[in-house]
Amino acid sequence: MSQGRGHGQAQSEGQGQGVKTLEGWYALHDFRTIDWNAWKALSEEDRARAKDELISLMGEWSNVGEQKQGSTAVYTCIGHKADLTFMHLRPTLAELDELENAFNKTLLAEVTIPSYSYVSVVELSTYIDANVDPETDPYIQGRLKPNLPKTQYINFYPMNKKRDGNDNWFMLPLEDRARMMRDHGMIGRKYAGRVTQVISGSVGLDDWEWGVTLFADDPVVFKHLIYEMRFDEASARYGEFGTFFVGSRLDPESLSSYLEV
Repeated sequence: MSQGRGHGQAQSEGQGQGVKTLEGWYALHDFRTIDWNAWKALSEEDRARAKDELISLMGEWSNVGEQKQGSTAVYTCIGHKADLTFMHLRPTLAELDELENAFNKTLLAEVTIPSYSYVSVVELSTYIDANVDPETDPYIQGRLKPNLPKTQYINFYPMNKKRDGNDNWFMLPLEDRARMMRDHGMIGRKYAGRVTQVISGSVGLDDWEWGVTLFADDPVVFKHLIYEMRFDEASARYGEFGTFFVGSRLDPESLSSYLEV
């Protein structure tokens, strides 16, 4: 009986206990739909100027990455949810605001419609104590301040953990959450080398709790990974998922071709 009371007391102490997180760079996922009729209605000179403005911005963003003060990548958005996807990472929200504002002042922005955006901050949970100093450990710093991969495809989706009756993630004992997240992470490790993942937290910053961004050269790997994780308890019982966006990487040359009419 005393063992039973001890176990119950441990669970009670763990219930509702938050997990410490490590925060890195702030993230903005910016999705734009192009008004193609308006774009075609521009003169050839204006279209050329619009391309040059964006390519110039992309050069500035590339310089920021080379200085390790952030990272940016531009993609098409495949399907009808948007046409362009911009993913930006910066040390502060103010810098994200500045670069978003800079794009909004371009000619191309005048013929685009904001379709969706997501604001968050790159996050690592401390369910598992690595016994290292996160401020000096290069692996952890690389996870918190990543250089976005140059792989061809991106997959982004927001998600929550359920707060529904008995399926309330936030009322589970800490040890149960840690176990499930450890099992969840083991699935991801099987895809090391084929998929790169950036997890960002958005509690208090946007409508969902987390954003998941995946990068790969083979888009079918997204399907395999996410499908396998559907059977993981952390996802199958406690996961809620928002809209999925898939895109293909654009460099200045392919961007110019993409906008050709």
